[in-house]
Amino acid sequence: MDTLQEKFWQSKFGRDYIKRNFFSNREMDRLYVKNYGVSRSEMNRKFLGNLRIKNVLEVGCNAGNQLALLQKQGFKNLYGIEIYDKAVELSRTRLKNVNIIWDSVFDIPFKDNYFDLVFTSGLLIHISPKDIKKAMKEIYRVSKKYIWGFEYYNDEYISIDYRGHKNCLWKGNFVKMYLNLFPSLRLVRVEKLKYLNDNNVDIMFLLKK
Repeated sequence: MDTLQEKFWQSKFGRDYIKRNFFSNREMDRLYVKNYGVSRSEMNRKFLGNLRIKNVLEVGCNAGNQLALLQKQGFKNLYGIEIYDKAVELSRTRLKNVNIIWDSVFDIPFKDNYFDLVFTSGLLIHISPKDIKKAMKEIYRVSKKYIWGFEYYNDEYISIDYRGHKNCLWKGNFVKMYLNLFPSLRLVRVEKLKYLNDNNVDIMFLLKK
């Protein structure tokens, strides 16, 4: 596939996004504390701390912020796929012993049930409603045990402007979408996190196959 959204993220907007959102581990935790009152490291420990995970894939890893933090926290055999080539180059330079691949969520280049954990962080919100099921099916396909997500939340599936651009950002109940699409999935943990400075809400969730 070559969607409008994929073309958007491979444009100048994607390059500008990296400039705004390239963070060290310390900066990442500070940003999360500022937004939610809790660090990303603490969120990771809360959701993943008791799991036995041999390998991990982030879909839409961009410049590798999340993978860098997981690596610092002791996770091994980390992989990432990213649609924007410049982000792939940057993350490969930044991350040692992490396999970063230039590819799409719609065609993840791994066998079925390959990863113990597959996750997204702010990726599903940028996939068009007409394509979201295909993306989720690919994530589900390559996951052996767990699907982990952190996304914008809204009860209804709605489109919102994104820095003056339309058809680039959607909020919804992605947990419900997963569970409706794959009845065999079980919800292990879910937590809604309200922003400290406005009424927006994000959601972190862990699903098990």
